[in-house]
This record gives sequence, C-alpha cells and structure tokens, in this order.
Amino acid sequence: MEFLKEICELVGTSGYEKDVRLFIEEKIKPYATEVYTDKIGNLIAFKKGKKEGKRVVVSAHMDEVGFMVRYITDDGYLKFECIGGIDERVLAGRRVIFAKSGMLGIISAKAIHIQTPDERKKIVKVKNMYIDIGASSKEEAEKLVSVGDTAVFYPNYEEFGNDAIKSKAIDDRFGCAVMMEILKEELEYDTYFAFTTREEIGCRGAAAVAYALSPDFSIAVETTTAGDICGTPKHMTACRLGNGAVISFMDNGTVYDPKAFRLAEELAKKNEIKYQLKDLVAGGNEASAYQKTALGSLTVAISAPCRYLHSASCVVKKSDLESVLGLVRVLINSDEVHNI
Repeated sequence: MEFLKEICELVGTSGYEKDVRLFIEEKIKPYATEVYTDKIGNLIAFKKGKKEGKRVVVSAHMDEVGFMVRYITDDGYLKFECIGGIDERVLAGRRVIFAKSGMLGIISAKAIHIQTPDERKKIVKVKNMYIDIGASSKEEAEKLVSVGDTAVFYPNYEEFGNDAIKSKAIDDRFGCAVMMEILKEELEYDTYFAFTTREEIGCRGAAAVAYALSPDFSIAVETTTAGDICGTPKHMTACRLGNGAVISFMDNGTVYDPKAFRLAEELAKKNEIKYQLKDLVAGGNEASAYQKTALGSLTVAISAPCRYLHSASCVVKKSDLESVLGLVRVLINSDEVHNI
C-alpha cells in the first residue's frame, strides 16, 4: 500500500485528526462517488458498485494514541496526560512531536542514577513524568506551547528484518490505507468507507457513523495485539506475526455473530488467503459501536497482528497486511455478505 509510510507519519491523536483527514480526502476523491465530513470529524466515502445490496460499511480509525499538555511548571517543563491507553513503561526517553507547531519534545523522568532503591522497584507513573522542550522557564515555554496542545510519538517508519515494518500509528493508519487502496478498485456492490475519529477514547466516531448509516454489515479493519514474544505461552499470544489476517470471535467489546465471523473464515479458505483466529479474549475495536446501533449490525473484525501496540514502535509484517487487504476486498465484493 503506497500511502502507508506517509499516513503513519502524519500527526493526529484523538480529536485532532484534521491533517490525517485532509490527506486521505485528497487521495480518495478521484475514486469515490461521494465524500463528506460529519460533525464529529469522520470522513465518509461512498463508492458506487456494479450492484446494490445490503448496506455495508468498512471502518478504520484515523486517530492515534498521544499526549495532551495539562500544566506548565515554573521551570518550563510540561506535565501531561495520555490520550488513549499507553503503557507507562514505554514512555521515558521517547521523542514526541507537537501537532500544532511540529516542535520536538522528550518524555522524561527522574534518572535511575538518582532514584532511591525503593523507586527503582516501581514503574514511573505519568503523573511523575514531564515533557522537556528545552525551555528554562514557564514564560519561555508558554511562547512555544499552551495547555491543551497535543503531541504524538515522533515519526519513525522503517522496514527491517524479514518482511517487517516498524512505526508509530500503524494502529490504525494501516486500516485507513487498506480502505484507500480498495477505493481505487472497481467494486461489485455499493460500499461505504468510514475513516473515523476518537477510537482510542471510546469509539466515538464509529458510534456516530453507525447511527447515521445504520449498516446491515460492518467490517472493522484494525491492528490487534500479537503476543508472540519471548516468554509468552502459546495459549496467551492472541495472534502471531506471519500467520495472516486475524479474525476475531470475541474481544472485550464484542461477541461476534457466528454467521459473520465464520463467513469471513470460509471466504479466507475459499480464496486461499492466509488467516488465523484470535485465540485470546483481549482488546476491543469499533465493531462494538456498530453492533450497538439502534437497529444493530452484523459485524466482523479483520485485523493485522501487531507487536508492541500503542507504543512508539508498532511492528507488523507486510505479508499479514496483504492478507488483511485481500480478505477485506473479498468480503465487500462477495455475494455471501449480501445474502447472509
């Protein structure tokens, strides 16, 4: 997918997705039948297919986890809160970039050399961290940043090893890239594509799309946690890099209709697309928002396995990304989805 690097390196945490939305809108307008933005900032694209069928929505979120400035100290340091679920253990020493100014900052905490023995045994809490922007006073810092400004992990897209990619924001700019790719193609059926906001703080954007469009069938395109790392028992890995697209039967937000997730599995087999079932009930995604609409929606989640999710260095495999793309393409073009 040609736009993956560019879209991962854009800055846009929850509620501040404008730059991501404008980038996507520019790229998809030549291919979509209709494109519009709703009141909450979701970008909705409709593509006319060869046939009408059930109302199908493919969804991926534009936002990424990040940080918001809540206080500026007299010494010019920035106290902050996390936007979305971020493990405090991955923060200290990380570079961040501010959305408004492009300014660099460093997430900092007391160095281990001056910690007490008791402090060394504990995880440093966000409330005890700060962002260093090189200012020496509150007045100097206030010329560069304001309370309420947002930042994200610094862009760092790289390809490495055997077929692997490392970057911030693969969750879920990858899903957006899948939809951008499919929008360029001729479709069998009319399809809606929702590039949503605020997923990381509770799937707010997807909820708005669900109520506005009331889809019959929804496909959440996501990344999901791969625990295939040293020391993890096989039954606790959830999914594994290199084993293909991940089809979920249950997570912390959704119990998937068996007709829907089994159909995804059958179509993967039929079309020789590599896939795996998520073997741990963990995480959640926009499928929960679509399932809870006023009329309800049959929903599937098709995800790419990703190590170190919600960190500065999400890791995926290209082959898995291609499997997700292939399975989503097959689903939206299949007669089975419209006859389920």
